[in-house]
Amino acid sequence: MTVAEDNVERGERETDAGYRWRWPALIIIMIGSAMELLDVSVTVLAGPTIRSGLQGGTSDLQWYSATYTLALACGLMTGGRLGDIVGRKRMFLIGMAGFTIGSALCAAAVTSEMLIIMRAVQGLFGAAMIPQGLGIIKEIFPPRSLPLAFNAMGPFMAVFSLGGPILGGWLLQADLLGVGWRMIFLVNVPIGLIGGLAALLTLPPDPPPRSVKLDLPGVALASAGSLLMIFPIVQGREHNWPIWTYAMMGGSLAAFIMFGRLEARRSRLGGDTLVVPSLFRKRSYVAGITVGLLYFAALSGFGLAFTLYLQLGLRYSPAKTSLIGMAMTVGIIVGSLVMPKLSKYGRRVFHGGAAITVAGLLSLLWVMHMDVTPWRLVPSLLVAGLGSSLMMGPFFALALSDVEPHEMGTATGTLSALQQGGSSVGAALLGTVFFEVANHRSSVSFAAFAAFAVAVGMAALMFLAGFLFPAYRSEPDPES
Repeated sequence: MTVAEDNVERGERETDAGYRWRWPALIIIMIGSAMELLDVSVTVLAGPTIRSGLQGGTSDLQWYSATYTLALACGLMTGGRLGDIVGRKRMFLIGMAGFTIGSALCAAAVTSEMLIIMRAVQGLFGAAMIPQGLGIIKEIFPPRSLPLAFNAMGPFMAVFSLGGPILGGWLLQADLLGVGWRMIFLVNVPIGLIGGLAALLTLPPDPPPRSVKLDLPGVALASAGSLLMIFPIVQGREHNWPIWTYAMMGGSLAAFIMFGRLEARRSRLGGDTLVVPSLFRKRSYVAGITVGLLYFAALSGFGLAFTLYLQLGLRYSPAKTSLIGMAMTVGIIVGSLVMPKLSKYGRRVFHGGAAITVAGLLSLLWVMHMDVTPWRLVPSLLVAGLGSSLMMGPFFALALSDVEPHEMGTATGTLSALQQGGSSVGAALLGTVFFEVANHRSSVSFAAFAAFAVAVGMAALMFLAGFLFPAYRSEPDPES
């Protein structure tokens, strides 16, 4: 037996019993996810300040966020598959290093064009880093404590999805070191440096590289399909949905159909594929794709519509809007604290979370018929946040329960891509509902009511889709 084989064998024995540094490794993975999730939305709030500082044009305001989202969405499936091929630790480190350098270059931008290009660099390296986390978690945690790790990861992602604008607003107002908007990118540099060093020391070593080649035609088709889908969604509403947006969406559908046929043919012939076709024969994973798309669409769309309602309808300042929005984050945190005791109930926790989310959103619709005050909004947001956390707590454990180790990179990359796609679709859908109703009814409150009602419908669909998950019951975790 060679030294490499002996190391791999010892690593596998350690993983079966639980990797020694699994909890520090989980924290590092969550730090990487936090960096990426914050950067998805932080420029939305800071955009006007950035454009003023760089003397950019009107369209630049959209591209500060759009280039990041497009690059990230197009690269996630490829990043996940590269983790399968060359090693998840190696890809995580490459992604974190590139993301940190990209953040520093964003902070150093002297023109809008430079910032837009560097945002694309951030997105590409984020696509290399993010898909590796869930795969590493499933490798290093023993079956009994795996649900506990996933239960921590789900609400954590939801908190930071909502927390980007809040942190961005605070950093802009605090003006740390006198660098203005540049601090929203500079804050990633020390985090990335410390996190990269900690990842080098705590993440498990990669096994020897697999004799698998990257499916370049599949990469091209998947990237083209993602670009043709996300671009018109991001830009369509701003241009009043011209014909080219629908043509691009049609082209996206055609690209993904061609991609599916290519992958199926390569799999039949024994060739290497970008996506492992067997994944889509697993009921739990298909359920995860469906629920994940709905969840992130509803979360992103609701966040946008709620922010528009408070600022345009109730005339609240960005700071006041952020403080009120924190109520939902508090609800998510409370849910994450009770999840360890509930994780053994699996799918029933998910369904309970979906029902609580619907109740919270319905109560928000009821409050809107009153004299709206912040204190009347807060209870509804707390309830919706609690339900959201209970849905996301068991989500990853349920969605990935049947995924094999050689499928993990594809599985997590696709789920991450759907997260980005769902967020873009949700923001576009509920944003369109909000502005279309506002234009026709000349009422911001009625527009917000309509958008929130769509979010209620999405939560109800998630409840129904949850029946596709296996009704598993995890074993008690001896570590808890």
